[in-house]
Amino acid sequence: MGLTQRPLTDTPVSPDAFVLGRRRLRSGFRRSDTSRFCDDIWRLAPVLHQRQQSALILNFLAIPARFRRDVKLLFFALLNNKPPAGEQRLGVVTIHGYFQAFKEFLDWLDPQHHDRFSSLTPEDLRQFQKHLLATVASSGQRANHRRSVRLLWLWREHLADDHLPVDPDRLGDDWNEDNSRSRKRENAYPRIPEQVISPLVVWSLRFVDDFANDILAAQDEWLALQKKTRRDSHNGHGARRRLAALMRRYQAERRPLPGGTGGQHGINIRHLAREVDCDRQSLMAPASWELIEQARQDVGVDDSTYLRTEIRGLLDGEPWLKRISYDEDLTVLVRILTAAAYTLVAYLSGMRDSEVKHLRRSCLTTDADRTGRITRRKITSMAFKGEGTPLGVEATWVVGRPVARAVEVLERLQPKRQRWLFAVPPSSHLHKKPRTTGAKTTKATNNDLNLMVTWINDYCRRHDRTDHFPDVSKRPWRLSTAQFRRTLAWFIGRRPGGSIAGAIQYRHLSIQMFEGYAGTSKSGFRAEAQQEALLARGEGLSLMVDRHEHEHLRGPSADEARVRLDKFGDRVRYLGKTPDDDQMKKLMERNDPRIYPGRFVTCTDNPNRRLCRLPGENDMTPDPGQCKPLNCRNVALTNSNIQAWLQRLAEQDARLQAVDVLAPRVRVRLEEDRAEIRDFLTRAGVLEPAEAST
Repeated sequence: MGLTQRPLTDTPVSPDAFVLGRRRLRSGFRRSDTSRFCDDIWRLAPVLHQRQQSALILNFLAIPARFRRDVKLLFFALLNNKPPAGEQRLGVVTIHGYFQAFKEFLDWLDPQHHDRFSSLTPEDLRQFQKHLLATVASSGQRANHRRSVRLLWLWREHLADDHLPVDPDRLGDDWNEDNSRSRKRENAYPRIPEQVISPLVVWSLRFVDDFANDILAAQDEWLALQKKTRRDSHNGHGARRRLAALMRRYQAERRPLPGGTGGQHGINIRHLAREVDCDRQSLMAPASWELIEQARQDVGVDDSTYLRTEIRGLLDGEPWLKRISYDEDLTVLVRILTAAAYTLVAYLSGMRDSEVKHLRRSCLTTDADRTGRITRRKITSMAFKGEGTPLGVEATWVVGRPVARAVEVLERLQPKRQRWLFAVPPSSHLHKKPRTTGAKTTKATNNDLNLMVTWINDYCRRHDRTDHFPDVSKRPWRLSTAQFRRTLAWFIGRRPGGSIAGAIQYRHLSIQMFEGYAGTSKSGFRAEAQQEALLARGEGLSLMVDRHEHEHLRGPSADEARVRLDKFGDRVRYLGKTPDDDQMKKLMERNDPRIYPGRFVTCTDNPNRRLCRLPGENDMTPDPGQCKPLNCRNVALTNSNIQAWLQRLAEQDARLQAVDVLAPRVRVRLEEDRAEIRDFLTRAGVLEPAEAST
């Protein structure tokens, strides 16, 4: 049940103490301007170093007055003091999350008429756990709530005489849940389903490659119209001259006047004033209005106000839009273009949201060979997770052409004076509002991603297109930034469709991709991709056993592979159901049969027989890039492997028929290779000796 702590001496904090006193401040903030202990609202923005983070506060006015002092003491200690033994120093965002959870605990506690934390009993804590089970669906969120309450015990030395009398974790199952299930893991985020990620990438490429020039040109026109208007000092004569020229242009182009308003004849006078570069009152003068009325009678009034930008981007050979409206379309299209660029960068690089949001102008570099051909593209940003500093460290990712193109579009989207590529764009109504961290928040990007999906689905409906985003389980899929890494890891670890071998093979390319996506940060991408490959291999082997395909293996290690897979199948069947990801992960960690399916061979790994690694090489897995299948005794063959070899033989036979165009050395090498393969397949019982000699 836990031990009651002896009474503690009071440890008051000075009312003028800086609550961020031991935290490193961002550039531009002075310690003297930060929050103090006596303040009812503590502002955390000065210590938020990541540019995508929202400005956070701790609002103690939301805490019941009788608990306010002790809650302040608790969170002052979390922000400033050395953590108790065995505990880690918490980040500011984590502390803010605990504060939100703690408020909910006090909301539940308030009707119970407790005056002090020290009056809480084990039964009270059990009742709170029952409340969580009834009201909070996520086990991870319930664990966060319990953790926030346990802070009253862990940090009791800083809470004067009012703290929890017992350690809640000593209450057993009445308080704790299965920690292995509730522990937060990065890879627990849902992956984007194949039927969603496919159109998402296709449409993102269209926006970045085909539509971006139109949107960027429209934004340039929009910004030019937003400049500060002149006030004509000569009774509007200069404005009337410019208006007359503008009306002649409308008539020459047979372009209707801008409309879509409730004004006289529906004419958008405000927009005409922008084009003339004057105030609206100048256009309402009788002489000016006569010019407008003459043009209206000649060309009419449009249903809305449209920009003059000519649409040049094509979709299936036709312009993708007819025109872009000033008030409605532009800001939406800029948000969608930003979301499309984000999709390509995040999904095709493996970067976290915080890493994407710290991309700067000129972050893209290229390596080229002596002929000028680009051999590698790299982007540089900041990595934070696992780096041991809130400031982050510089990291580099190897990327492909689509990511490079997205970066180039983002650089054009932002004004040259703006160095952050994911800052709020200049066409947004939020552009002039101060952002303490300088980049779009994660929430704002999530909204942009889902706006893109909604816009595209509406576009597809209007144009009778079939490449829309389908529902998943009868509901629209809700995109979030956290899903991209998980989805990329899944696609690297598994290739959907085809045979088992094709679905789960360890290809040399996959290892290269691990390294290319890992960047230079300690918290690189390789671990997530390897975990997905482990799960994929386990699922594939389980399916192989379920279909009894392992009973038909051939090759030098076929018997050993059958024994291992039989034991693995027994473990799977013992569960009595198809394993989920957590169960499969545990199963593979404890009972990995160490069998690695590939295109040409299924490796039954035995370190003592490996030919793919040097003797004494410190590595626990085979190296598929150095596989020597024709000589290695770790090789087993599935039916899919055999078909791959027979196809290889057929290709060689076809090349050898063109003997007249082959160089002698090439022909000899092909004949030797063909003979070695036939001999290998004969030893494996695939070909009869007579067939091997033909």
